[in-house]
Amino acid sequence: MNRRALILVLDGVGIGAAPDAASYGDAGSDTLGNIAHAVGGLALPNLQRAGLGNIAPLAGCPPTATPTAVWGQLEPRSAGKDSTAGHWELAGVVLEKPFPTYPRGFPADVLAEFSRHTGRPVIGNVVGSGTQVTADFGAEHEQTGAWIVYTSADSVFQVAAHEGTIPLAELYAGCEAARALLVAPHDVSRVIARPFVGSPGAYERTPNRRDFSIAPPADTLLDALAAAGVPRHGVGKVDDLFAGRAIRSVHTTSNSEGIAQIRDWLASGSGFLFANLVDFDQLYGHRNDVAGFHGALRDFDAALPGLLELLRDDDVLFITADHGNDPTTASTDHARECVPLLAFGRAVRPGSVGRRAGFGDVGATVADWLGVPFPGRGTSFLGPLERPA
Repeated sequence: MNRRALILVLDGVGIGAAPDAASYGDAGSDTLGNIAHAVGGLALPNLQRAGLGNIAPLAGCPPTATPTAVWGQLEPRSAGKDSTAGHWELAGVVLEKPFPTYPRGFPADVLAEFSRHTGRPVIGNVVGSGTQVTADFGAEHEQTGAWIVYTSADSVFQVAAHEGTIPLAELYAGCEAARALLVAPHDVSRVIARPFVGSPGAYERTPNRRDFSIAPPADTLLDALAAAGVPRHGVGKVDDLFAGRAIRSVHTTSNSEGIAQIRDWLASGSGFLFANLVDFDQLYGHRNDVAGFHGALRDFDAALPGLLELLRDDDVLFITADHGNDPTTASTDHARECVPLLAFGRAVRPGSVGRRAGFGDVGATVADWLGVPFPGRGTSFLGPLERPA
């Protein structure tokens, strides 16, 4: 069988508050809907033709009577609203309790152990955005060689370092040490290396970010595909989110580079591709940059036909997201949102698969399409998706 499947995650591109959004402080969050209103209407003609506007009301992106794709909406089931939980759920693992967060910073004993293992002191230990944290502590870091440690509303232990003060290899090694130290009850979702360059008043992050995720607690779609001998390939930070288990990724520095890598795989790859385009979330959602977010959506929309033309007869491409990140709200953090679902392919029968009770339905459908048994936390919608033979 020469069937292939692709899951393409538009990081942070939510499409309306989840039913339990208020309990996460995210009532009213609607990444696509609120951006659409803020910019006077979305300009996404290719996604609109596919059926994006059929999923939810979107200014500038009306529903179409003849969508070119399968369309639907996914509600989150996992506790939490971070990339790890979202990607795990897409791959069939539901997180029953949220990862720990640190709204007042990390305990002193955790930082002392990190410092002892790495041989460097720690400064910061604040909750904030990376750009503000480097502005506040960058000069002291350059003078002392201390790690800048910080967190956010998400379950992350972030370590920032100037590439001219601490070499990248040492930063990554320090993050690996932190990952090994951060076990229950401090088992954060991700340790993130945040390198930067520049001088005081003009610091800039570099594209050399690395994520060190906790390992999934159960078998994922990737494990099932590996056991069945199906090749697996990643684009972006996907392998980091699964702790490198059953997948390797080509790490990318931008959405455009990620799209180029997806095109390369479509031209010659086999099996399964799991891709993440992170600019929506990292560059625009976390910085409340509405215009930038819309611009990134428009760039992806323009690139979509080039991806679709590379699909083979036995390919299915699923486009979805892992959480929301509404740049119109006061928050700069992820939002508890439903996510869009579009599925493309010559074997696909356009139409609605409805509002699905969990991201895991995507992983279950991929497994079904590829003929691999997978007892993940999802329900396949291959029946209504696939054209009759």
